Amino acid sequence: AASTTVFGSGWAWLAVTKDKKLKIAKTPNQDNPLMEGSAAGEIMYPILGLDVWEHAYYLDYQNRRPEYIKAFWSVINWEAVSGYYELGMKGEGAPF
Repeated sequence: AASTTVFGSGWAWLAVTKDKKLKIAKTPNQDNPLMEGSAAGEIMYPILGLDVWEHAYYLDYQNRRPEYIKAFWSVINWEAVSGYYELGMKGEGAPF
């Protein structure tokens, strides 16, 4: 739901908090959970991000953001996400 409620441009995130819990967050524009003071509310280690800026989907989906979000789930590299999760649990960020 986080990705469908971003107004305008932004991101939806799955992240590991400093107390080692998974959290779903959303941020506007170019903000991310690693930024102090971001809309995510706390510094977190992102393990999966969904870009919901219009440029990410307009050529294929025009203004059909929900279809883009649904298609996103079919291209996730879960092995990589799992590795980023392990790093987050150690208090480390992913080496993007």
